[in-house]
Amino acid sequence: MSVPLADEGDDVPTITPYRDGPLILRGSFRIEDQDGNEIDPGRETVALCRCGKSGLKPFCDGAHRRAGFRAASGPSRERHVAALRRADLDGPSDDA
Repeated sequence: MSVPLADEGDDVPTITPYRDGPLILRGSFRIEDQDGNEIDPGRETVALCRCGKSGLKPFCDGAHRRAGFRAASGPSRERHVAALRRADLDGPSDDA
């Protein structure tokens, strides 16, 4: 499951959660620390740690394999906000 962060195009950033692994971030993006300082990723595609065990945070160093990290590549159930947003896009139902 990829999540587009901007309008469709060649340089649109996407985040792809990999099963039992990192978040892969592709495209044109900016990474900042909590103080707003830019973190230079050095490339257009990076792997971001999801397991919390990386020695290179926020980037992945493969520690999830040694740690036995497990996570799906998508949500196990639909988020409430997503359902509401989809209902708004679908418009009013004819049941009313």
